[in-house]
Amino acid sequence: MAALRRIAGVQRLLGLPALAARAVSSGGASSSSASVQVPPAPSSALVVPGHSEEEVEVSVFAKNPDYHGFDADPVVDLWNMRLAFFFGVSITIILGSTFLHYLPDHGMKEWALREAERKIKEREAKGLPVLDSNYYDPSKIVLPPEDEE
Repeated sequence: MAALRRIAGVQRLLGLPALAARAVSSGGASSSSASVQVPPAPSSALVVPGHSEEEVEVSVFAKNPDYHGFDADPVVDLWNMRLAFFFGVSITIILGSTFLHYLPDHGMKEWALREAERKIKEREAKGLPVLDSNYYDPSKIVLPPEDEE
Protein backbone atom coordinates (compact mmCIF):
# COMPACT_ATOMS: atom_id res chain seq x y z
CA MET A 1 0.00 0.00 0.00
CA ALA A 2 2.90 2.30 0.74
CA ALA A 3 4.30 1.48 -2.68
CA LEU A 4 1.08 2.61 -4.33
CA ARG A 5 1.21 5.88 -2.42
CA ARG A 6 4.77 6.42 -3.63
CA ILE A 7 3.74 5.67 -7.20
CA ALA A 8 0.83 8.10 -6.92
CA GLY A 9 3.21 10.74 -5.51
CA VAL A 10 5.71 10.23 -8.33
CA GLN A 11 2.90 10.48 -10.85
CA ARG A 12 1.84 13.81 -9.32
CA LEU A 13 5.48 14.94 -9.33
CA LEU A 14 5.85 14.15 -13.02
CA GLY A 15 2.39 15.50 -13.89
CA LEU A 16 1.10 12.15 -15.14
CA PRO A 17 -2.59 11.24 -14.89
CA ALA A 18 -3.40 9.05 -11.91
CA LEU A 19 -3.98 5.35 -12.52
CA ALA A 20 -6.92 3.73 -10.80
CA ALA A 21 -6.17 0.84 -8.44
CA ARG A 22 -8.10 -2.38 -9.05
CA ALA A 23 -8.68 -5.49 -7.01
CA VAL A 24 -5.93 -8.05 -7.52
CA SER A 25 -6.56 -11.77 -7.35
CA SER A 26 -4.22 -14.67 -8.04
CA GLY A 27 -7.10 -16.69 -9.49
CA GLY A 28 -6.42 -20.00 -7.73
CA ALA A 29 -9.05 -21.82 -5.70
CA SER A 30 -6.82 -22.28 -2.68
CA SER A 31 -5.46 -18.73 -2.63
CA SER A 32 -7.19 -15.81 -1.01
CA SER A 33 -7.91 -12.68 -2.98
CA ALA A 34 -6.34 -9.40 -2.01
CA SER A 35 -7.78 -5.98 -2.67
CA VAL A 36 -5.95 -2.69 -2.74
CA GLN A 37 -7.45 0.68 -2.01
CA VAL A 38 -5.61 3.88 -2.83
CA PRO A 39 -6.53 6.85 -0.63
CA PRO A 40 -7.51 10.02 -2.45
CA ALA A 41 -4.79 12.54 -3.16
CA PRO A 42 -4.38 15.09 -0.34
CA SER A 43 -5.62 18.56 -1.16
CA SER A 44 -3.79 21.75 -0.31
CA ALA A 45 -6.28 22.57 2.45
CA LEU A 46 -8.17 20.20 4.75
CA VAL A 47 -11.93 20.57 5.14
CA VAL A 48 -13.43 20.63 8.62
CA PRO A 49 -16.37 18.19 8.97
CA GLY A 50 -19.70 20.01 8.97
CA HIS A 51 -18.25 23.03 7.19
CA SER A 52 -17.96 21.72 3.65
CA GLU A 53 -18.15 25.12 1.99
CA GLU A 54 -15.56 26.73 4.20
CA GLU A 55 -11.95 25.58 3.81
CA VAL A 56 -9.55 25.97 6.68
CA GLU A 57 -5.81 26.14 6.04
CA VAL A 58 -3.77 23.66 8.05
CA SER A 59 -0.07 24.04 8.73
CA VAL A 60 2.15 21.98 6.45
CA PHE A 61 3.85 20.64 9.58
CA ALA A 62 0.54 19.17 10.73
CA LYS A 63 0.11 17.35 7.40
CA ASN A 64 3.79 16.46 7.00
CA PRO A 65 5.90 16.32 10.18
CA ASP A 66 9.02 15.74 8.06
CA TYR A 67 8.51 18.92 6.04
CA HIS A 68 11.71 20.05 4.29
CA GLY A 69 10.40 23.33 2.89
CA PHE A 70 10.21 22.48 -0.82
CA ASP A 71 6.52 21.63 -1.37
CA ALA A 72 3.32 21.07 0.60
CA ASP A 73 2.92 17.57 -0.87
CA PRO A 74 5.03 15.16 1.26
CA VAL A 75 6.20 13.01 -1.67
CA VAL A 76 7.16 15.97 -3.85
CA ASP A 77 8.80 17.61 -0.84
CA LEU A 78 10.90 14.50 -0.15
CA TRP A 79 11.99 14.09 -3.78
CA ASN A 80 12.81 17.78 -4.17
CA MET A 81 14.89 17.64 -0.98
CA ARG A 82 16.75 14.57 -2.24
CA LEU A 83 17.43 16.14 -5.62
CA ALA A 84 18.54 19.44 -4.09
CA PHE A 85 20.95 17.75 -1.73
CA PHE A 86 22.24 15.38 -4.40
CA PHE A 87 23.04 18.16 -6.84
CA GLY A 88 23.87 20.78 -4.24
CA VAL A 89 26.15 18.68 -2.08
CA SER A 90 27.33 15.51 -3.80
CA ILE A 91 27.90 16.86 -7.28
CA THR A 92 29.39 20.09 -5.95
CA ILE A 93 31.86 18.25 -3.73
CA ILE A 94 32.92 15.79 -6.43
CA LEU A 95 33.14 18.22 -9.35
CA GLY A 96 34.51 21.01 -7.17
CA SER A 97 37.34 18.93 -5.76
CA THR A 98 38.15 17.56 -9.23
CA PHE A 99 38.27 21.11 -10.60
CA LEU A 100 40.56 22.28 -7.80
CA HIS A 101 42.84 19.27 -8.23
CA TYR A 102 43.39 19.95 -11.94
CA LEU A 103 43.96 23.70 -11.67
CA PRO A 104 47.23 24.81 -13.28
CA ASP A 105 50.38 25.40 -11.24
CA HIS A 106 49.82 28.76 -9.55
CA GLY A 107 52.98 30.88 -9.57
CA MET A 108 54.85 28.06 -11.37
CA LYS A 109 56.11 26.74 -8.01
CA GLU A 110 56.14 23.10 -9.14
CA TRP A 111 57.97 24.01 -12.35
CA ALA A 112 60.60 25.98 -10.40
CA LEU A 113 61.20 23.00 -8.10
CA ARG A 114 61.61 20.61 -11.06
CA GLU A 115 63.96 23.05 -12.82
CA ALA A 116 66.10 23.46 -9.69
CA GLU A 117 66.41 19.68 -9.30
CA ARG A 118 67.39 19.38 -12.98
CA LYS A 119 70.08 22.08 -12.61
CA ILE A 120 71.51 20.45 -9.47
CA LYS A 121 71.79 17.05 -11.19
CA GLU A 122 73.38 18.67 -14.24
CA ARG A 123 76.01 20.53 -12.15
CA GLU A 124 76.79 17.45 -10.04
CA ALA A 125 77.27 15.38 -13.23
CA LYS A 126 79.80 17.97 -14.53
CA GLY A 127 81.61 18.04 -11.18
CA LEU A 128 80.79 21.71 -10.50
CA PRO A 129 79.65 23.05 -7.13
CA VAL A 130 75.89 23.35 -6.68
CA LEU A 131 76.15 27.11 -6.03
CA ASP A 132 78.77 29.46 -7.51
CA SER A 133 79.49 33.06 -6.60
CA ASN A 134 79.31 34.00 -10.30
CA TYR A 135 75.94 33.27 -11.81
CA TYR A 136 77.34 33.88 -15.34
CA ASP A 137 80.80 32.83 -16.54
CA PRO A 138 82.90 36.02 -16.22
CA SER A 139 85.04 35.12 -19.27
CA LYS A 140 81.95 35.23 -21.53
CA ILE A 141 80.70 38.65 -20.37
CA VAL A 142 81.47 41.44 -22.84
CA LEU A 143 82.02 44.77 -21.04
CA PRO A 144 82.15 48.18 -22.70
CA PRO A 145 85.54 49.90 -22.82
CA GLU A 146 86.40 51.94 -19.72
CA ASP A 147 87.02 55.21 -21.61
CA GLU A 148 83.37 55.50 -22.81
CA GLU A 149 82.03 56.27 -19.38
